[in-house]
Amino acid sequence: MNSNKELRSEIIRYAHRMDTRGWVANHDGNISVRTDRGGFVATPTARAKFDLVEADLIELSEEGKKTSGQGNPFSEMAVHLRVFKARKDVQAVVHAHPPAATAVGCANQEMVTWAIPEAVVSLGSGVPLAGLALPNSEALWREFDPLLAHYDAVMVTGNGVFAWGKSLEQAFLRLELVEHLAKIFLATLPLGGPKLLAKVDVDSLLKKRAEAGL
Repeated sequence: MNSNKELRSEIIRYAHRMDTRGWVANHDGNISVRTDRGGFVATPTARAKFDLVEADLIELSEEGKKTSGQGNPFSEMAVHLRVFKARKDVQAVVHAHPPAATAVGCANQEMVTWAIPEAVVSLGSGVPLAGLALPNSEALWREFDPLLAHYDAVMVTGNGVFAWGKSLEQAFLRLELVEHLAKIFLATLPLGGPKLLAKVDVDSLLKKRAEAGL
């Protein structure tokens, strides 16, 4: 990102897009992006995403302490910080409650990507589920932390989806793909469920994913 203003503009654009897609309601959802200076720019807590403007965004230190802005950090910043700490390649984290994926998580289901080759390349072998717990609780970390090195999106029971990437665009697109897969998964259930690719084919796709730097 070339400037703080461009970064803020991008965050606002994707915050509005989450609202337009119907992935957030009330004060749901949050976005944080790592800056060149080592801290983060993020959406504030207790604000609807549809009317956010650049001046509403807050800045935080590497430890997650607010350094500028009128609003306050959201409680799930603790989750974002765990992702940033575990994944030095990650520049952005997004969180929302897209209805289909959130429904799958609320039903305590995990999603494999093995039914669609493109999804394997984009997301890896699946979208795991971390159990129901408060965002900054040890119970959540015991399930969440081991997943960070191996996955780029995680569903949390009763708390939507977290996705991350090397850019805000990539993180958003991964969230979008999780919701798309959830819709397809739910649509297959009356038909007997998804037919999965053979493991040898999945391994080949995962190799292509690694070669592409994903």
